[in-house]
Amino acid sequence: MDPSFSTLIRTASHEQHTEAETSTFMSDLLGGALGVDAYARYTEQLWFVYRALEGGVERLADDPVAGPFIQPELERLPELERDLRHLRGDDWRETVSALPATEAYAARVEECVASWPAGYVAHHYTRYLGDLSGGQIIRDKAERTWGFARKGDGVRFYVFEQVGNPAAFKRGYRELLDRIGVDELEKQRVVAECKAAFALNTGVFRALGEEFSAAA
Repeated sequence: MDPSFSTLIRTASHEQHTEAETSTFMSDLLGGALGVDAYARYTEQLWFVYRALEGGVERLADDPVAGPFIQPELERLPELERDLRHLRGDDWRETVSALPATEAYAARVEECVASWPAGYVAHHYTRYLGDLSGGQIIRDKAERTWGFARKGDGVRFYVFEQVGNPAAFKRGYRELLDRIGVDELEKQRVVAECKAAFALNTGVFRALGEEFSAAA
């Protein structure tokens, strides 16, 4: 029996996923070797990526492939902006900047939003399921290390208030993947885009690691 599409995506992108999770920057951040400024800088990069991911989704809401994945309970941009206001102050929009690696990541997401709904799903999957899973480790570390209130400003990005049961939600999401309305060739392209998404994310981590290594 052939594996489900959600299983295929998970197993095919496992190596890239692991590389992203175990990057030097993320290891140092979670290991306590970096300060809150590194966390804030990472949050800035997330804002640029999620602005691309969520900024043009109204055009995809009725799309037969991407539309079912666009669920308001996942929206992160308002929470990121709340976090950045807490981390960088009320004038945060004038001070944040995207690293070149982040610009490349956001540009690819925007390209998929504009012209390839199935490719957009690949980026949607890698981001939101990661936020609901490994992202919770980052939230917990941030709360304990830098004194953010539990699920308060500074870590709001990781708090999905409208997702009552994350495990059940993730199961439902994988069922959506299994029912995605594309042919086998397109599924292979989606898997390749998932790998590319993880690689783009790793590029951001690498750039952040270089920035904070140079600062040290």
